[in-house]
Amino acid sequence: MDFQDITIERRDTVAIITLNRPNEANALTLRMATELHDAALACDADPTVRAVVITGAGEKMFCAGGDLKGFLDNAADLPSFMMRITSQLHRAISVFNRMEAPVIMAVNGTAAGGGFSFAMTGDLILAADKAKFTMAYTAAGLSPDGSSTHFLPRLIGVHRAKELLFTNRVLSAEEAQAWGLVNRVVPAAELMDTAIGLAEDLARGPTMAFGVVKALLLDSQNAPLDTQMEYEARGMANIVRTQDAQEGIAAFVEKRKPNFVGG
Repeated sequence: MDFQDITIERRDTVAIITLNRPNEANALTLRMATELHDAALACDADPTVRAVVITGAGEKMFCAGGDLKGFLDNAADLPSFMMRITSQLHRAISVFNRMEAPVIMAVNGTAAGGGFSFAMTGDLILAADKAKFTMAYTAAGLSPDGSSTHFLPRLIGVHRAKELLFTNRVLSAEEAQAWGLVNRVVPAAELMDTAIGLAEDLARGPTMAFGVVKALLLDSQNAPLDTQMEYEARGMANIVRTQDAQEGIAAFVEKRKPNFVGG
């Protein structure tokens, strides 16, 4: 599959997706959003992909959000254009969140606007020590997209989400970690090695069980207690049918390390 605004490479069972417009701050275009959706579908459909890492090209920017110059180029029909680009981005986010493979965001630089929103959709989020985070939407008279109004209040609460969205406050990587937005902050030179190492560890895990975990946590946002426990019961009943669950149980009883194959 040929891409222009992103790249995708494989390291055994890990797929590495890079936002690849470094001269334009890795800003989101309609093509990039479409390619992200295509890449998400490809990873989801490939059982040999057992973890995904997403990062940005270059040293300064993870993603500056939407390409505002591109917005101006489509000023004659901007509402329709915005529906097309957000629809593609949102479809990509949905697939990444519903796939079984864990998705690790490796935030190498500034994540602004839609870039911030996209970064927050990762299952695990690592940030370079020089990374910065800002919502930036209202500074351009815009409202948020990229699922930020879903994830941000759940991660940091409504009041802090409003603070970020109203004031466009810039958070350092350390502040983002303290707020619960980032799992780990690492030196910039170590970011990709750390992210890929984590992805490789997860890729050796029970991929289908990870998928159930992802689905349960995502659905828990809106399900009442009894419904959520029903989801959990059905998830457990289904997962014990898998090879990895049977291997995991046997390994525990036999006091050895399990050999998970992702099935």
